[in-house]
Amino acid sequence: MARKQTTSVTPSSGIGLDLHLELDGIGLRVGLTEALRAAVRSGRLASGTRLPASRALASDLGVARSTVTEYYTTLVEEGWLVARHGSGTHVAQRAVPRGAPEQDIQPHQHTLGLQPGAAEYPDFPRASWLAAARKALAAAPHSAFGYGDPLGRMELRRALADYLSRVRGVDADPRRIAITSGYHHGLGVLARALRAEGVGTVAVEAYGLGLYRHVLQDAGMETHALEVDERGARLDDLADLVPGSAAMLTPAHQFPTGHALSADRRNALLDWARATGGVVLEDDYDGEFRYDRKPIGALQGLDPDHVVYFGTASKSVAPALRLAWAVVPERLMSAVGVAKGRVDTVSVLDQLTFTEFVTSGKFDRHVRSRRQSYRTRRDQLVTTLAVRAPDVRVLGMSAGLQVALVLPSGTEERILQAATRQGFFVSGLSEFRHPLAPRPAPWSDGLVVNFSAVSDSAWPTALESLASVLP
Repeated sequence: MARKQTTSVTPSSGIGLDLHLELDGIGLRVGLTEALRAAVRSGRLASGTRLPASRALASDLGVARSTVTEYYTTLVEEGWLVARHGSGTHVAQRAVPRGAPEQDIQPHQHTLGLQPGAAEYPDFPRASWLAAARKALAAAPHSAFGYGDPLGRMELRRALADYLSRVRGVDADPRRIAITSGYHHGLGVLARALRAEGVGTVAVEAYGLGLYRHVLQDAGMETHALEVDERGARLDDLADLVPGSAAMLTPAHQFPTGHALSADRRNALLDWARATGGVVLEDDYDGEFRYDRKPIGALQGLDPDHVVYFGTASKSVAPALRLAWAVVPERLMSAVGVAKGRVDTVSVLDQLTFTEFVTSGKFDRHVRSRRQSYRTRRDQLVTTLAVRAPDVRVLGMSAGLQVALVLPSGTEERILQAATRQGFFVSGLSEFRHPLAPRPAPWSDGLVVNFSAVSDSAWPTALESLASVLP
């Protein structure tokens, strides 16, 4: 039986192309031709892939150039390769790899997605972001190209401290800010830090993203559901928690019901934290997008010693940046540093670009532009529903990137199915309810509609489709 070996052809010159081939021990010429046929046949070498020059490949294999030239010529004659003067040797165009099932190549069929998390991003500020990236890269010190501070670049932490203090009322010392790769990552870091400090229970809102409950549970913490009404999370059950527990809330704009935590409950929450040594995890969800008046300031500004403030660029700019931040009480910074690790987890170049984006004022202008656009969409949605579906109630205040709609009892599943048949997707309100919430839900049936999820051109069609399936 012929011996099979795997050979990775790497150019010794440093300027050629790498090529991985699996060679059978049946002679060099036959082995090479069979290995290349197999790579093309399987689709591993796609149509148009450029191959190493014959001289470079011969040098790497330690054979005469004429041997490789003959090898290439044979495969060109068989139709596996094409050789063009001045452009080298490439894998030939093949409709379907031999032995592979034929598949029709269809253009992507766009489906309107109005569920939270789905999005179109035609308004990403490409020009201003590119300008910020060029300026940041030109000014970056040589040290910026190393592994970086685990807590993030100090330039960005200073810029965020100024911005959050000015815009959200956060008490943000740069030394107490940790830069993370998105909110999901940041929450995981804090959960591990709290668990290391002995915190075993976190109170969460009865309505919220299950993904984040799982992050807490993965860190070994139990979650306790707090019911939600028109004044935000109900705090009665906090008295049942052991001292030193934590509570995770969205006080500026509860997700997904859309209510703000009332002033008396904000004070009661902080009183609980002070009296018990508890920690409040403040997810400033959609905090910058309030349309009827100035956004509500962050809870953290009232008690920075007991509140961890989370913010992110995912909603204001784009999730692809994987850029978020946590403003942490001094007593937890050591545990957060350990939980985050020894090396920065966020692209330093993206941090420097975002620093320039913030300090230049481009971030402020972008957020204001998005706020006006989303306000227009929300107003159009509310006006349309008032005419087309007067029995459907819009929950919450005029803020955020989605609305919760209260439906007649028993209709949620039927309407979700009707929406799917119409070619668009929304989420049911029940999808976000904590499975262990003890009391009956205050809103039994509903939808959560993300009005920021489609492009401007698609929005009228999406709005009409939504109105057509509502009672």
